[in-house]
Amino acid sequence: MHQGMHTETERCVRAVQSKDARFDGWFFTAVLTTGIYCRPSCPVVPPKPRNMVFYPSAAACRQAGFRACKRCRPDTSPGSPEWNRRADLVARAMRLIADGVVDREGVPGLAARLGYSARQIERQLQTELGAGPLALARAQRAQTARLLIETTDLPMAQIAFAAGFSSIRTFNDTVREVYALAPGELRARTSPTGRNGTTGALTLRLPFRAPLNPDNLFGHLAATAVPGVEEWRDGAYRRTLRLPHAHGIVALTPRPDHIACRLTLGDLRDLPVAISRCRRLLDLDADPVAVDDQLRTDPALAPLVDKAPGRRVPRTVDAAEFAVRAVLGQQVSTAAARTHAARLVTAHGEPVDDPEGGLTHLFPSPEHLAELDPDALALPRIRRTTLLTLVRRLADGTLHLGEESDWPESRTRLLALPGFGPWTADVIAMRALGDPDAFLPTDLGVRRAAHHLGLPSTPAALTARAETWRPWRAYAVQYLWATDNHPINSLPA
Repeated sequence: MHQGMHTETERCVRAVQSKDARFDGWFFTAVLTTGIYCRPSCPVVPPKPRNMVFYPSAAACRQAGFRACKRCRPDTSPGSPEWNRRADLVARAMRLIADGVVDREGVPGLAARLGYSARQIERQLQTELGAGPLALARAQRAQTARLLIETTDLPMAQIAFAAGFSSIRTFNDTVREVYALAPGELRARTSPTGRNGTTGALTLRLPFRAPLNPDNLFGHLAATAVPGVEEWRDGAYRRTLRLPHAHGIVALTPRPDHIACRLTLGDLRDLPVAISRCRRLLDLDADPVAVDDQLRTDPALAPLVDKAPGRRVPRTVDAAEFAVRAVLGQQVSTAAARTHAARLVTAHGEPVDDPEGGLTHLFPSPEHLAELDPDALALPRIRRTTLLTLVRRLADGTLHLGEESDWPESRTRLLALPGFGPWTADVIAMRALGDPDAFLPTDLGVRRAAHHLGLPSTPAALTARAETWRPWRAYAVQYLWATDNHPINSLPA
C-alpha cells in the first residue's frame, strides 16, 4: 500500500521521472533549486533526484516554504485515496477538514467530533502529514480562493469571504505566499471567456484518477433518483444539496478526463464543502488501479474488471438522508423505494427554487422527520418503527453518521436498532459512510451474480470466498451488480 509513500524516495523518483498521474495526490515533489512544488505528473523536465524532496501534503510543502507550480497546479490533483481507504483518526480528521469543519468550528470542534483532545489530533496530523489541522484548512482555503479567482468575475472581497478568510489582508497574503502572484495577477492569467459571471452557477472541473467507468456510477444515481430531489437531465445528474450556510443545486456530467460540475449556491462560503461532497458522492478520490489489480487476482472477477475497469462506488452527499432511504428500500423494488421517498419529500421536504425547474425540495432532515405522526407514514407498521427509531436517534445525536464515523462502531450501532439487519447496515456503511470493504452477501443481485459466475451463492460461503477481495469488497459488489441488465448499470439514454 502507498501509506507514507513520500518516505520511499526511489519509488517517488521513478513516479516523477515517468510522469505517472496515478500518483497525483499521493505525494508532492518539492524542488530545492526552484523553491516550487509539483504533482508527480508535472509536464516540465523532471529535476535531478538530488534536488527533489517529497512531502505527504500540499500544506506540508507550503509550511516548508515552497510555492505551487503554475504549470501542473498541484493543488488541483485528486485527493489522497488514503483518506477513503482508512478508518483511523488521521483519515477521519482529513475527511472532516475537507468538509470544512475547521473553518466552521475551529480545531476544538474538530477534536470534539472525533472524541480526542486538540493536542492529540495536532500531533497525529503533524506526524503523518507534516502539517496541523489549521495549516491543512488554510491550504484548502487557498485552493478555493484560486478556484473563484480564476473561474468567476466576483469582486476579490467577496472571494476572500467565500473562501473562508477572516480578512482581505490574510486573503491577499495567503494567495501571494502560495501562488507567488497577487490575486489580481492570478486572474489576469486566465481568459475571461472561461469565467462565470458574478451571479448564477459556477462551472468547475472535478479531476479523478483514471480509469473511471461512469456507467454504474451515474446509472445507479439516475435509476434511484428521488423525484424533486434528484433528476437525470441532458446527460447530467442533478440534485439539491443541504449545506452548512444555505442550500445548493449541483449538476454533474461525466467527461472523458474530468467530471463537469455546475454549482448554484445560496451562499458562496459553501463552495469547498459542496465540492468535497460531490467528490465523495462520485468516489473521485479512489485509486482504481489498486482496486482493480486486487480484484483481478480472483479468476471469477478478472473478466468483469478487464471488460469495464475503473468502477466506483456510488455514494451520497448526506449520510442521514441515505440511511432513511435505505430503510425505505428494505425488501422492495427500486421503483417502490423511489415512490416511498418521493412521498416523504413532497409532504415533508423543504421547498427550494431551481432556476432550471425540475428540482423542488431538499430531502427532509432527521429533525423534521423525528416529529412525524407514525400514522402519517404510508408504510408497514414494522418499517414505520424502524424509520422513526432511526430518525429520532439521528435527531437527538445518540447516533451520528458522517465523514468522521468509525465504520465498525457505526455498523454495530445500526444493527442494534429495531428492523436493522446486515444488509441495511452494510449498504449504509458502503454508500453513506464510504467503507470500501463493506460487503452485501445477502443482497439478491449479488447472490444472482455469484450463482451466474459459479461462485458460492450462500452468504457464508460467498463471504469466505470474498476474503481475497479485501479491502475492496464494496468495489467487488459493483462488478457483481454490473452482470445484470438492471437500469442501475447503464447511463440513461
